[in-house]
Amino acid sequence: MAERGARADGFRKETVDRLLRLHFRDGRTRVNGDAQLLMAEMLNVFVREAAARAVRQAKAQELEQVDIEHLEKVLPQLLLDF
Repeated sequence: MAERGARADGFRKETVDRLLRLHFRDGRTRVNGDAQLLMAEMLNVFVREAAARAVRQAKAQELEQVDIEHLEKVLPQLLLDF
């Protein structure tokens, strides 16, 4: 995986690191750079899939604009799929 400066696939490394650390009990746990990049890629896939499903939901309702309600409708199934 190629390093992309301070960002990894659109997410700041600090943000990814913070998300990973939220689930560790020991505060001294270190997160490998490869783990950060992998997590950033997972977040990227998740966000893109959420956006695509929200667009499909809006089209199913014959609307041209995607609103937060469309994301809220697809989010439960998306979480189950991941």
